Amino acid sequence: MIRVYNTLTRKKEPFETVKPGQVGIYLCGPTVYKPSHIGHMVGPVIFDAIKRYLMYNGYRVTWVVNITDVDDKLIAESQRRGIPMSQVAEEMIADYMANLQALGIDTVDHFPRATENIDAIIEFIQDLIAKGYAYPADGDVYFDVTKIPDYGKLSGRKLESMLPEGGEGAHRKRSPYDFALWKSAKPNEPFWNSPWGPGRPGWHIECSVMSSRILGETFDIHGGGLDLVFPHHENEIAQSEARHGKPMVRYWMHNGLMQAADEVGKVGGRHTRPADDLEAQQAGKISKSKGASPFRELLAEYRPETIRLFILSTHYRRPIEFSERRLEEMETAIETFYRFFERFERVTGQSFYALAAPTRREEGEFSPGDEPFLKDVHTHRQKFREFMDDDFNTGGAIGELFELVRRLNRYIDENRLEDPASRTPEKLTNLIKGATVLKELSNVLGLFRTPPPKRKMVEESGLTAKLLDLLVAIRAEARKAKNFQMADRIRSGLAELGVVLEDRPDGTTWRIENRSGD
Repeated sequence: MIRVYNTLTRKKEPFETVKPGQVGIYLCGPTVYKPSHIGHMVGPVIFDAIKRYLMYNGYRVTWVVNITDVDDKLIAESQRRGIPMSQVAEEMIADYMANLQALGIDTVDHFPRATENIDAIIEFIQDLIAKGYAYPADGDVYFDVTKIPDYGKLSGRKLESMLPEGGEGAHRKRSPYDFALWKSAKPNEPFWNSPWGPGRPGWHIECSVMSSRILGETFDIHGGGLDLVFPHHENEIAQSEARHGKPMVRYWMHNGLMQAADEVGKVGGRHTRPADDLEAQQAGKISKSKGASPFRELLAEYRPETIRLFILSTHYRRPIEFSERRLEEMETAIETFYRFFERFERVTGQSFYALAAPTRREEGEFSPGDEPFLKDVHTHRQKFREFMDDDFNTGGAIGELFELVRRLNRYIDENRLEDPASRTPEKLTNLIKGATVLKELSNVLGLFRTPPPKRKMVEESGLTAKLLDLLVAIRAEARKAKNFQMADRIRSGLAELGVVLEDRPDGTTWRIENRSGD
């Protein structure tokens, strides 16, 4: 049974959906005023994996990621650049979508935009006013927080301990804690006509409108970064439940924030910061205001799959400590899988990527019999699912992928399958079965779905594939002549250039391991 940590109740709960067999997920998306950075990719990568796992378990999943394309920051950027707000938004949306595509995030069903929902936003606000939860004031409209007895239930804050929103319209509020649903337009700002005059929606109301319009008045999962718990998600709850008179969301899921690492440590090592320590995470959060570089620059240095694996290697509720050193370590770690895929093809003559892996949990069930290797494979598959069932622990699940690929390599070594003379149909069948399980599980996390992009060829470092083949042949002749000093000199010289040689029963192969771009 899947169990999910609910921020609202602060405990893990059995996963029970509003509609049997169906799941509605809403994830707060970007405000599109600057190019996206790696912090913007954390939530999408995590929830892409969560959706894949839920579908693997037989659920029909609808996933919504909103786009905030009207906002103070967007208006300021458009004025700074001297172009329409819509043009800034379109540029940044294109950048965001390209980054999602690069990371293999292709399971989002809806990308609603705030500007496409203005009529629905106005209708929502009108209803809140009619119910006595909101009030107009000189062209603005505010939500009356004092009308909500349990306001603060998500964040655990008491009203008297909260900081007022402030702003230019603070004097118009009945209470300093009230928040804006509609903001009157200032000169030279984009606006929409409304019953209260020209203006634009507040930030919080957008998500309440778009989530309920697509997923219903009560839906299953609302996700976002830990920094959105208050005030954004707290205010979403207040206005949604005030209008609909029912719980907005079953499970509130908040991911940890991407932070600049204070110290370099082993990938997959222990994290000392508590998962829910927002203050500590905020202090190191990577954001545009702290100069995080555009994500496309990171993609120029590292494989997208490396970045995806890096994000998923930490449990989603914990902070992710970012550094180039950690990405380099992950780049090295992911080569373990790529080398096995090459090895698997040499041994079996089949491409790992072409294996027909099960797409549903029950389809992948199998009896290992008395074969020790298949028993180990079966155990790793079971542990992978146990990690994912336990609050979508992708970090633990990835650990099992590494254990499984090590077991597959050991099976090849133990049975000398690199030597064609040692291969038997039974051994090859077992290996293919184990590799198919690896494909099944890695696909659940959106990993290893297609071959990685080829390295920018060695021509960039003054080498060619033919030259490398020639050096490998010369080294083979040197070894045959027992000139091991020359053979070792060729190996070490190539290693200095980032070329790794692997001696196998059927010959020597080479590969490029320098990380200078994909």
